[in-house]
Amino acid sequence: MISENGRPGTTVEAPIVSYDGQHAEQRYDLLATEEPLEIRMRAGGQQRTVAITMRTPGADFELAAGFLYNEGVLASLDALSGITYCVDRDVDEAQRYNIVNVDLYGSELPPLDALERHFTMTSACGVCGKANIDALRDRGLVPVQSALRVTAELISGLPERLVTAQRVFATTGGLHAAALFDARGGLVAVREDVGRHNALDKLIGWALMNGKLPLDEHIVLLSGRASYELLQKAISAGIAVVCAVSAPSSLAVELAREFNVTLAGFLRGKRFNVYAGAERIA
Repeated sequence: MISENGRPGTTVEAPIVSYDGQHAEQRYDLLATEEPLEIRMRAGGQQRTVAITMRTPGADFELAAGFLYNEGVLASLDALSGITYCVDRDVDEAQRYNIVNVDLYGSELPPLDALERHFTMTSACGVCGKANIDALRDRGLVPVQSALRVTAELISGLPERLVTAQRVFATTGGLHAAALFDARGGLVAVREDVGRHNALDKLIGWALMNGKLPLDEHIVLLSGRASYELLQKAISAGIAVVCAVSAPSSLAVELAREFNVTLAGFLRGKRFNVYAGAERIA
């Protein structure tokens, strides 16, 4: 769905046939929008496309900033000159809001070795978990240092608070979410996307652009499972407590233990499992 200003919306209306037993009815349903976003970096007259991701439109600048920061390409907010949509005349008008330009200070683009290494390792077969963890250490990531302590009651109450904040999910049922809570369980920010990685990139991008990093006194709740890549992004932002509605992967658990992150999963009612950093939960 294209809005009045030409930007793609977060939902699309689609004709469907709805079945209820033997009864069929033609009607319309709202779907979560999924469109490509091309992220370009520019510095010193140089330009390079560094990623193309399928995402739900909205918070695109946060997504670009969070992605580059989480992948170790953007060192800090100080390196960022600005982010804009591409309005070049040679770009089709319908695609202008699917391309963002990330402008950096400096006379040349930063090394993209970390980004290239990340995609090589995550797409390769047979790369062991230790190699992935060592690569994060080589990037300069260190164990999270935080005095944060939370109660089990606070943790178990987070999913309900997330559901009430998921506006697009409520209408489509088709989005992942990443929510940021403070030490008392207050909702600070939430971002939604068809991709669970994008949702967390948007959330961390918001924190980066608002000068709130590191998030060592905060809790993040993921609407799905906790994977290695999501834990890596959380560690980049210094997040002390990561909770997931579903299960963590084995490498996510290993990563949480190595980098001093409290990891909880299978949040169901008042029950949940703690896979790492249980000392932060009273």
